[in-house]
Amino acid sequence: MKSSAVRRSTTTAVLATSLVAALALTGCAKSESDEAGDAATATGSAGGQVVATPGAGKAATCTVDQFGGEKSDLSAATVGFSQSEKEANPFRIAETASIKAEAKRRGVTLLTANAQSQFSKQISDVQDLIAKGADLLVIAPLNSDGWGPVLRAAAAKKIPIVTIDRKINATPCKDYVSFIGSDFIEQGSRAADRMIEATGGKGKVAILLGAAGNNVTTERTKGFKDRIEEKAPDLQVVFEQTGEFAREKGQQVTEQLIQSNPDITGIYAENDEMGLGAVNALKSAGKKPGAVKIVTVDGTRNAVRSIVDGWISGVIESNPRFGPLAFETLETFTKGDKVDQDIVIQDSAYTGENAEADLDKAF
Repeated sequence: MKSSAVRRSTTTAVLATSLVAALALTGCAKSESDEAGDAATATGSAGGQVVATPGAGKAATCTVDQFGGEKSDLSAATVGFSQSEKEANPFRIAETASIKAEAKRRGVTLLTANAQSQFSKQISDVQDLIAKGADLLVIAPLNSDGWGPVLRAAAAKKIPIVTIDRKINATPCKDYVSFIGSDFIEQGSRAADRMIEATGGKGKVAILLGAAGNNVTTERTKGFKDRIEEKAPDLQVVFEQTGEFAREKGQQVTEQLIQSNPDITGIYAENDEMGLGAVNALKSAGKKPGAVKIVTVDGTRNAVRSIVDGWISGVIESNPRFGPLAFETLETFTKGDKVDQDIVIQDSAYTGENAEADLDKAF
């Protein structure tokens, strides 16, 4: 099998109706349409919805011919899935479960590997998936750079690659077919909007940065800081330190933050796990719920519950249920139809107004 990128175009009234239902369920704004006003939606295995914005016919696309491969039958293929991080993180648990559930639903042979948050292991994992006969690859990258050995091995066999949730720095429709994920700059901007609302646009804010070396951290930071500068010049970012997307590290960094900046007004955590670590640190310091405004990104059940409990002011969703969309991308591509090189999904949000009612939608 040869390449993977997604094309999410619905031409039937049934799928158009599904989109409306999905938008109503997630609370997302209507997405732009693909080609003749078509749009697409896929239901995640855990009950959430992933809604894709194909790009209104403007996005760069890829076909199996352009990629240099051959048409093939996905149902007869072996798909390799490489998970990047330890599955102690609810995002990764939900992501892997979605991929496995969709492969099972379609009857597709699936090979899996988990890099346990070690980039060198992820490279060798994917090389091993190729050696074991994977015809197509779905990769959740740990880092954006350093993929040369994998890309060369895949190119030698014309194996299409779809990346999910993080990008790799490579050439689309040459090194890989499609990236499926959120608009991370937009997530940062929406988190800033929520922080401005929670703080009144004044005070001192800290950023718990995600792990270095990937586009998610860079873009969530840019979106947040640019929006703060634009809309709330009296809200100062006075502290930035990585919490490595981990709860324990987020707690440690927040403990340091409280010592160095006891008058901190708000904390922007670039994922829920770090935000929950910040909550633990604030509790240990004797702070009351809401004394420091916390805004996070992901949409895990524990973080949404913390909104209900008053510790977190808002959570911007980053939906991990990529399985249906990833496999539909592979199927569309291998049949010879064009797919978008960048598939941006629409994410919802949780606030004090909807957190309790929407708790079951969290992962």
